Amino acid sequence: MRSAWGNEGGKNLKILEEVRNMINSSAESVSDGEVYLEIERRVLMDESTRDLSFRAKRQTVDRIFHSLRCELDLLQPYAEDGRVSEIMVNGPDHIFIERGGRIERVPEHFESTEELEELIRRIAAGVHREINELSPVVDARLSDGSRVNAVYKNIALNGPILTIRKFPEKRITMEELIRMGSITQEAAQFLEKLVVGGYNIFISGGTSSGKTTFLNVLSDFIPREERVVVIEDSAELQIGNIENIVRMETRSANVQGKGKVSIRQLIRASLRMRPDRIIVGEVRGEEVVDMLQAMNTGHDGSLSTGHGNSPEGMLRRMEAMFLSAADFPVDAIRSQIAEAVDVIVHMGRLPDSSRRVLEISEITGYEGGKIVARSLYRYAPGKGLEAAENVLTNTEKLRMRGITL
Repeated sequence: MRSAWGNEGGKNLKILEEVRNMINSSAESVSDGEVYLEIERRVLMDESTRDLSFRAKRQTVDRIFHSLRCELDLLQPYAEDGRVSEIMVNGPDHIFIERGGRIERVPEHFESTEELEELIRRIAAGVHREINELSPVVDARLSDGSRVNAVYKNIALNGPILTIRKFPEKRITMEELIRMGSITQEAAQFLEKLVVGGYNIFISGGTSSGKTTFLNVLSDFIPREERVVVIEDSAELQIGNIENIVRMETRSANVQGKGKVSIRQLIRASLRMRPDRIIVGEVRGEEVVDMLQAMNTGHDGSLSTGHGNSPEGMLRRMEAMFLSAADFPVDAIRSQIAEAVDVIVHMGRLPDSSRRVLEISEITGYEGGKIVARSLYRYAPGKGLEAAENVLTNTEKLRMRGITL
């Protein structure tokens, strides 16, 4: 399929450089409208576009404009499409998007591996990260909060890999999740009381199951007068109802291997900031030790997410992460987990691409060498999220705050 650059890609790159030089040499700032008109004039006058259709010429103009003025080059239209939730670039010639829950391949492609690499380097530099052969993997975020992962060509065999996960432009509320069927009104009110009551809640689930979105929604219930510290690998949580908030983001090491700041370091620093609650975007490694200790030392109401196939699977992963970070007896680790975590909310993505709360479980203690998890709500196909026979047993935090179920 013909590229939006046309078969004469070199000449169109020449137009791009000519317009870029015009902008740089101008004594006054040049508006986007003026840049677009100048590109359009040059494309229409160029002999290489004479045989192109009007639509192809318009695509060429747009393509050059995106390269000059847009953060994401030819990917910009998909980044601006509210129906697109994921952009996946597998080398310069294969671009896929997820639109409306369905994955499709798009006709555009990058002219060369170098062009795609340049885009990845620009994205990384925009958030003070580096990507090169010595540091071939980068996690970053765009100005709109979208999550970016990129892998350099010396690691990815089919060329540089770029994955962009977008988040809704409009912040999703609990009411919208209820309307979409992601959770029931009863379960939502139950979780609201637990958040207000200061229960430590973990949100588990697989990739793209809606964990971050749900963490955002739960944060709406945190009382406004509390002090909250938010710690993330790359800032993407949208917590807007708290005034007394501290936000911290990790930093990768530079090419000399210096300057790295880990989630574990940030959790330790946060304990000296007098937080009422600590929110960790995702626990995926040795930082679980510090997160559990924070939950066990008076920071009730802390929230976090993690990858797990079930509430029990999340508990096992936490145990494994703890073991990899510290040489503790297994009994001591399980006891700490059981004491720290009050509730696990498990998210899942169904075959129809909908994201739902599949289970809400209470951690009731550590007995007989096992962490005891009791299901309070569970999703049933065709029925939705239903209350289980079990009821919340640890109601002390609710009583302390005068909250009744």
